[in-house]
Amino acid sequence: MTSPGPSSPASADEVVDLCRDLIRIDTTNTGDNATSAGERVAAEYVAEKLAEVGVDSEIRESAPGRASLIARIPGTDPSRGALLVHGHLDVVPADPGEWSVDPFGGEIRDGYLWGRGAVDMKDFDAMVLAVIRDWQRTGVRPPRDLVLAFTADEEAGGDYGAHFLVDNHADLLEGCTEAIGEVGGFSFTVSEDLRLYLIETAEKGIQWLRVTAHGRPGHGSMIHDDNAITALAEAVARVGRHRFPLVLTDTARTFLAEVSALLGIEFDPADPEATIAKLGPIAGFVGATVRNTANPTRLDAGYKENVVPSRATATIDCRTLPGQSESFLAELREILGPDIEIAHVQRQPAVETTFDGALVEAMSAALRAFDPGARAVPYMLSGGTDAKAWQRLGIRCFGFAPLRLPPDLNFANLFHGIDERVPVEGLRFGARVLDRFLRTC
Repeated sequence: MTSPGPSSPASADEVVDLCRDLIRIDTTNTGDNATSAGERVAAEYVAEKLAEVGVDSEIRESAPGRASLIARIPGTDPSRGALLVHGHLDVVPADPGEWSVDPFGGEIRDGYLWGRGAVDMKDFDAMVLAVIRDWQRTGVRPPRDLVLAFTADEEAGGDYGAHFLVDNHADLLEGCTEAIGEVGGFSFTVSEDLRLYLIETAEKGIQWLRVTAHGRPGHGSMIHDDNAITALAEAVARVGRHRFPLVLTDTARTFLAEVSALLGIEFDPADPEATIAKLGPIAGFVGATVRNTANPTRLDAGYKENVVPSRATATIDCRTLPGQSESFLAELREILGPDIEIAHVQRQPAVETTFDGALVEAMSAALRAFDPGARAVPYMLSGGTDAKAWQRLGIRCFGFAPLRLPPDLNFANLFHGIDERVPVEGLRFGARVLDRFLRTC
């Protein structure tokens, strides 16, 4: 069990109940406004929990039901830039038939809280709520203004959430200079007395592509040398099998060099994947950050069994390293071939900052206060977050949603995975660390 550390705020007790409540609100984001659900209900839940302790908030809808919430907590020093604390309310779909529990039941079992969104990212939403509610009851004020953002649509790129707020309600984010959000601050156990806490300082860019092949339509019983499905399948297969070249960014190099030294393993910059292979549960997070990636995710063609269609389409989820967007796209065009059309469904740049400054020092100190064996290290996220929207306003973004994890837990597999769950004691630890961090940031 995690030690309570130097203090144990009431937020550490309330955070589990808040997270259960949020999981039980089905906020599935299908990528389609007609079938996505629950974001407005979740935003109203957050507004109610804030209102109970005297915090006013504003809900903004980008489309019916696609709701995000903003609240501001005044700090003691208004001359300082505000800190944006953000979490999204939507989750990816979950098929109940694949799960061992109800994905929206919020069940506690075997020391874990189970459910869709438990780690992505209603755990952090609950931590933030729990800390602010405790502060309001006890009269705590942060050293700088805090802007709380609970957003819609992060799982589909944020057009109806964070990007909508930046484009239409940037005044609600006025004064924010730095931000913390998801997929950072979680532990990787090196030894009994040493745990690395990975702080996200960079994330890859997003290019979701729709690729299309055209051919001659006709009857399925005839010979067809110009078949759109065949052309598309061959092109997509080439992409799926292709390995893009290694590119070691400053963030990845720093992380791998430091981790190698701590683990006592050799780090060869010419072969970083040899080091990554020895990292156990966090290899899944790190492995995709040393090269660009392109994964086919959807296929669509035809309308009848005996008709050869005139077109076939596929979607490809592409993630690019900082500074690699254009060169990647040129390489992908060569792989697909000249007859395949390419259109962007979503395009957002990579994000990267340095691992230094007072905010980083506050993160490290807060972690050590509750885990003397903690050591904070920077890393790059292979996916994307709402940081891509906030950086458009010049906000410096970090991933810091603190969790102390069991050494044998494959945390990477829980994101968008079956039987997603978060350790109950990890949640309580996170609330304690976040409380300490926000008091000193």
